Amino acid sequence: MSILNVTNLTHMYGDQITFKHMNFRLLPGEHAGLVGVNGAGKSTLFRLLTGSLLPDEGNIEWATHVQVGFLEQQIDLQAGTTIRQYLERAFRYLFEMEQEMNNIAERFAEAGDQLNALLRKYGELQAALEHHEFYQISSKVEDIASGLGITDIGLERDVSLLSGGQKTKLLLAKLLLEEPQVLLLDEPTNYLDTVHIDWLTGYLKRYKHAYIVVSHDEHFLNEITSVIFHLAHQNIKRYAGNYRQFQKELALGQLQQQATYEKQSKEIEKLEAFIDKNRIRKAKQAKSREKMLSRIVRVDKPTDGPPPRYTFSTPGSAAGAAVFETKQLKVGYDSPLFKPVSLKVRRGDKIAIVGENGAGKSTLVNTLLGHIKPLGGELIAPEQVKAAYYWQEDTAPEETPIEKVWALRPDLTQKDIRKVLAMSGLTAEHIRKPIRTLSGGEQAKVRLSELMLTPSHLLVLDEPTNHLDARAKEALKKGLIEFQGTILLVSHEPAFYEDWVTEVWTVGDWR
Repeated sequence: MSILNVTNLTHMYGDQITFKHMNFRLLPGEHAGLVGVNGAGKSTLFRLLTGSLLPDEGNIEWATHVQVGFLEQQIDLQAGTTIRQYLERAFRYLFEMEQEMNNIAERFAEAGDQLNALLRKYGELQAALEHHEFYQISSKVEDIASGLGITDIGLERDVSLLSGGQKTKLLLAKLLLEEPQVLLLDEPTNYLDTVHIDWLTGYLKRYKHAYIVVSHDEHFLNEITSVIFHLAHQNIKRYAGNYRQFQKELALGQLQQQATYEKQSKEIEKLEAFIDKNRIRKAKQAKSREKMLSRIVRVDKPTDGPPPRYTFSTPGSAAGAAVFETKQLKVGYDSPLFKPVSLKVRRGDKIAIVGENGAGKSTLVNTLLGHIKPLGGELIAPEQVKAAYYWQEDTAPEETPIEKVWALRPDLTQKDIRKVLAMSGLTAEHIRKPIRTLSGGEQAKVRLSELMLTPSHLLVLDEPTNHLDARAKEALKKGLIEFQGTILLVSHEPAFYEDWVTEVWTVGDWR
């Protein structure tokens, strides 16, 4: 029996159709991946499944009493709560049960005739706590926190002091501790190092309940899935097997569709030529061919639309040979994060900065850019070097893409701005929506559009491949290879950078 049934689902944004008469189901314990190009509607479908959006038509039916867990997008992590305390909230119902048991114990001395009933209730509660492994909560919290790299931050750290990526990991850890019957995970590997992705892979493979995972990490997706749901052309198709099996089946299906499309196109062309040639001389036969033509069910040409294209330019004025130079530079806030470093970044260098979360990658970059004052040593950064930045957090979530990008370059026409947004893979529908309503991949493309319109000697990119689909990643890689300036790239994805960067800085090795 299905735990989720979606029937005849139709959803529109304005006059644009996102899904049309979609049908699919999820079975108990099924480990599913949800895939599709950026803009196919993966995040929208998750919002529909969780009830934060309502469909225009159709039904979404969850099995009775099924517990569905998903990452909350906006949550207020108030000061005064430690990481450990927040994670223990996953077991709130057990702590409430313990409190009820303690309240009963306080009544034993004066229970009188009610003592046996109280003892029985006390025993039932204690048995329930033992059944749910209440006395192993501390161990469970530490295991999950360690697996996701949260113990490196410190379980007694106040949640209000966490960065955006750390907060995301905290929410994921709490969700895993809750062990819902259905997990809905949108890009869970973002902000995770390789070792923590490996841990999450093993955890999900052993997970006894069902889940649907959105991810553009193909290796991760291949390891954790037994079913793939593919979103394309306003609909969804189910493929049995892991991600690689899906890719093979999809490629075969596209070849077959292409062959059918080409055959049908020739038939249509032949019919149309006959009709045009014989409209007067053989009107009856031409009319018959017109009827035949009108009855043909057209086969779509297999395509996901044009791929994105990214081009980054340098200013007219040239920078000097050196972009940065450091001498025994000490990087950190209260104390150095690693030993003093002497570095030189020359014009045209393309450097990947790698290391575990918390190693100091972002702090190093912000120090080099002058956003954080060094604790010691010398930083030489020529003033004529113009830098452009790609950060994870968006600063104007209520604006539309066209408003945000046009504000950056008011000297351009609206047509120019639309052209750049289209190059990034954003449609006319996307650019009219508030940025906060776009998927992670679509928001990333807005930020990349801004970079394309900012001539610079130096591009600084912080995890730019998070949320991007395979086509967009390939297009971004091509654009960065062709860029004539200097690049500082923070990344956890060696497959993206290892064949084109000129140098790799492994921050963890500097400790």
